Amino acid sequence: MLIKTAVRGGGGGAQTLLPLLLLLIVPFNNAAAASNSSAKQQTLQTQSDSYFNPKLPPKSLSASKKFEGSSDLVDLRYHMGPVLSSPINIYLIWYGRWAASHQLLIKDFLLSISTSDRRAAPSPSVSQWWRTVSLYSDQTGANISSSVVVAGEYSDPRCSQGTHLTRLSMQQVIAAAVRSKPLPVDHKNGIYLILTSGDVTVQDFCRAVCGFHYFTFPSVVGYTLPYAWVGNSGKQCPEVCAYPFAVPGYMGGGGPGALAPPNADVGVDGMISVIGHELAELASNPLVNAWYAGEDPTAPTEIGDLCEGLYGTGGGGGYIGQVMRDREGRTYNVKGRRGRKFLVQWIWSPVLKACAGPNALD
Repeated sequence: MLIKTAVRGGGGGAQTLLPLLLLLIVPFNNAAAASNSSAKQQTLQTQSDSYFNPKLPPKSLSASKKFEGSSDLVDLRYHMGPVLSSPINIYLIWYGRWAASHQLLIKDFLLSISTSDRRAAPSPSVSQWWRTVSLYSDQTGANISSSVVVAGEYSDPRCSQGTHLTRLSMQQVIAAAVRSKPLPVDHKNGIYLILTSGDVTVQDFCRAVCGFHYFTFPSVVGYTLPYAWVGNSGKQCPEVCAYPFAVPGYMGGGGPGALAPPNADVGVDGMISVIGHELAELASNPLVNAWYAGEDPTAPTEIGDLCEGLYGTGGGGGYIGQVMRDREGRTYNVKGRRGRKFLVQWIWSPVLKACAGPNALD
């Protein structure tokens, strides 16, 4: 989202904070069972892992192969602005104290996006997930680049702008990284990704957003640079920004249990889906004048917002959809480099006119 709201991310803005109603886990047998609201307790083994659906949707909904977020009312339009069609350089800004293992996990996700990596993961992969993003193009016909690299990193463990950031002071963090020259000014290919640790609070974090993207002001940073922010919600609001790896207290009585995160870290695994959401929107709407729905560019509905909370076939209307589970019971829907697994929300496809992901079964 764009400085908007976040269930787990946001665009030009942010991801909205509306916890989804994930119901009881029901083992899944095959794609046909998705249309059977009284599915038996069966599990289909696929190599070492199994497919399962946290809740099978009603037959009337699951019968449609384009149920996942599709709607004739969605008016996603191109507003003639640029997309990130050149090779994308991500400049990471680690704000606060970060464990090296957490940094490596996030970088493994980012480095799994590019199809140029020789160590490409097996299907369904992160790079295949990004192919939906790459379908978007600008007025010249140039598509969003499939080449994504981590081009630089900057750490600010002492929190030079304080342990509470506002939207404006966050731009000061970028200004410090650029002016002290650890990070270059990359107008053409660069995006700046600020990741705040669990002990850093941010304006509207947990209350209205889990992440957002925008661009810097020349009066603050000296340049107009696309950037995104995502916070670690592990300690502050996991039930909001790391859902479904944590669930709100009001759902504890008869609602679902939390799903096991793929890398055993609720905060960082939750961040990764938000990071994917924000990067997809930043690539397709970097200056808030490219791809979005709605008439107000200050509060657009972007390609990640349209698929909030959808992770697999049969998703929508409160269902996350068909995902996978490994032998340890950890939940995921895409694979990355170094054997990593991630649970990342789907993205709106301009071709299918519906939400799409590489783990789709229809």
